[in-house]
This record gives sequence, structure tokens and C-alpha cells, in this order.
Amino acid sequence: MHFGLFGGARTKRSVGIEDSQGYQAFIDYVIEADRLGFRHMFMVEHHSTGQGQVSASMTLLAYLAARTQHIRLGTAVVVLPWHNPVLVAEQAATLDLLSGGRFDFGVGKGYRRAEFDAFCIPIEEATERFDEAVEVIRRAWTSEERFSHHGKRWNYENILVEPAPLQRPHPPLWLAAGSPDSIRRAAREGYNLLLDQLASVEQIGERIALYREECGKVGREFQPTMVGTARALQMIHSEAERAAAYETRRRVVGVIGDLARGKLADRVEEDTAPLLGLPEEIIARLRQLEAVGATNILLVDPNASVDNLRSFAREVMPAFATGLRAAAE
Repeated sequence: MHFGLFGGARTKRSVGIEDSQGYQAFIDYVIEADRLGFRHMFMVEHHSTGQGQVSASMTLLAYLAARTQHIRLGTAVVVLPWHNPVLVAEQAATLDLLSGGRFDFGVGKGYRRAEFDAFCIPIEEATERFDEAVEVIRRAWTSEERFSHHGKRWNYENILVEPAPLQRPHPPLWLAAGSPDSIRRAAREGYNLLLDQLASVEQIGERIALYREECGKVGREFQPTMVGTARALQMIHSEAERAAAYETRRRVVGVIGDLARGKLADRVEEDTAPLLGLPEEIIARLRQLEAVGATNILLVDPNASVDNLRSFAREVMPAFATGLRAAAE
């Protein structure tokens, strides 16, 4: 089993020192994850939320590339309908070079209507904009010569995208997906798969099985590392801490639920998705995930705590030692 991180820095809209501290704490968190042997860091992208989420994900990843040595750095995800695809291709290729080929390019269509509204882009156009952007980016990274593109949303004439990425033919492509159609698409079109933190263990197993089946149909060799499963991490060390952990989960899921799935916060005690509980409970939950094929786990820590990371590395990771590079000291 492999472990990585999923998330991003948080800032406050007040005085500048709080903003810088929020980013610095997150940078320290990722540097420690690199030292402890975590495999991936996938960075979110959101805009105009009022929640201080990362907006310039590749800028922050470029800084992390200079501060880390081993951990792979990915986007989760670049919402392509909002971006000029040639500029994205150039930025992502530059990041791949700066990281020494450690970049993973996660993309998506977006799902928050408020963000589309802020950009004055109809959410109904998300799929067509995404499809055209992917076409341009793939061509930009694989074409040896200048090319032209004249589409519905983007037009380029005699363009040469530089630099070329270090990884050839391009960095691994990851698609955030949950519906059967989108999972099948990920398998058919050469994407690795990112699964969300709210799905139950049973749902995760069903989605991995569907992805694996579709890979087989199109002749792709399936590897477990091709699927990243996000899981919230809330490890406690005594029963006295459990109520507070549930309350944190209720608050976090309430925010996500408002944006995505409704009233999940009303039943957090029955929620099988998070890694919530004592170390032995978290190990048991990870064994359940392992049994359904989820062996590439991306931890979502609401506090991005270095202490939590070290505790997880010391008390949980040794139970899944195969493939890990280091343990906590």
C-alpha cells in the first residue's frame, strides 16, 4: 500500500502575515511528508470561494518542487474549462522540468456552479470546453512541429509550445471521476483515476472494479497505483478525543455537502469513508480499502498537521510497510 496527500494550503482574508503563515505551514507539511516517504501530493484548485483555498496550484507546486526530493507533485485538479490550454500546457511542462519529472497532471471539468458563474462561463459548457482543452494540450506535448488549431473555443496559428515536458510523451494524466460514464472514459482515454473522499468503502470498490474492467476492454494494463483514493484522516489517541473528531468531520462534510452532495453531515457516526479513530481502527479501515483494491491512499488532513503526519507514519504506516521508503523516527 502507498500513501500520499490530497489538499492544499488555507489562508485568511485579513492581514498578510496570516496568509503567509498558512502557506508556510502547508509547505512544511509537504516537506515532512517527503521525508517520511509519502508517494504523492495532489493539490486542489478553487476560486472565489471565500474559504482561502489554493487558486494557483502549479505556482505552489513549483515552489514545492524546489523544496522536496522524492514526492510526486500533482494537480487535483486543474479545471480546464477556466483556462487557456496552451498556457496550461506551458506551465505544466515547466513544472515537470523543475521537479525532475515528478509532476502528475490531474484535470477535471469542475462542478461548483458558483466558480463558473464567477468566471462568467456557463457550467453547461464544461464538457465541450474540457474536451477541446485536452485535445490542444495533448497535441502541444506530442507534436514535434508547429501546429494550428481552430476550434469552437480556442484558436491558435502556427504555434509551438515550449518547453517540452521531461516525462515522455507527457506527464501522467489523472481524471477526477465518480460516475460510471466518467470512470469508463478515464480508462478508455488513458487517464489514471482520482476518487473522492466522501465515497464509502463499498463505492470505492465498485469504482475500481469498473475502471479495471474498462481498462481490460481497451487493452490497458491495470496497475493499482493508477487509482488514487482520497480519504480524510482524523486519528485520535483516546476516547476523550472522539466527540471532537466527529464534530470536525461534521463541519468539513457539511461544507463539502453543501457544494456536492447534500446532508451528509447529519450521519457522520455511520460514515465509512474517513480514516477516523484510534490507530488500530484506521489500520482496520485501510485493510478494508485494501481488500477492495484501493492501495494508493491520499490523506486529507483538515489541519495539514506535521504532528498528525508523523503519528500516522509511526503508528499506521509500518502495518503496510511494503513499498515505503522511510518511517517516522
